[in-house]
Amino acid sequence: MSLIPSIFGGRRSNMFDPFSSDVWDPFEGFPFSNSLANVPSSAFSNTRIDWKETPEAHIFKADLPGIKKEDVKVEVEEGRVLQISGERSKEQEEKNDKWHRIERSSGKFERRFRLPENAKVEEVKANMENGVLTVTVPKMEKKPEVNSIDISG
Repeated sequence: MSLIPSIFGGRRSNMFDPFSSDVWDPFEGFPFSNSLANVPSSAFSNTRIDWKETPEAHIFKADLPGIKKEDVKVEVEEGRVLQISGERSKEQEEKNDKWHRIERSSGKFERRFRLPENAKVEEVKANMENGVLTVTVPKMEKKPEVNSIDISG
């Protein structure tokens, strides 16, 4: 077990990951004015997406719990760039509410992937079920090249 999570308040993220947007806040938990509470969280911008390739397609899966499909956009831009974006709204605060901990992130997210040349970008399909977005990008069939050789003689 690492000492880092216990020193930094039990967080289990990799603070040494150069691609992580999860930033440790040394002032987290201190009683400040509510003006800081309205700053959107950037942790959701680091939405995790799996990309696997099968013989027939490229399949992207994103965990987006609590987000409606109307709040998610899937686009192909610049010919072969798949963009998945959206926004999770911050929960409304009531006057009598007393928050003890806020760990679920809110805010905008956007991920972009350059698709390989064998992707059929005109046939991209997206499906959202139980908080999991699945984007399927079919692949072009690769026909084996056959070069006919003339026989001399």
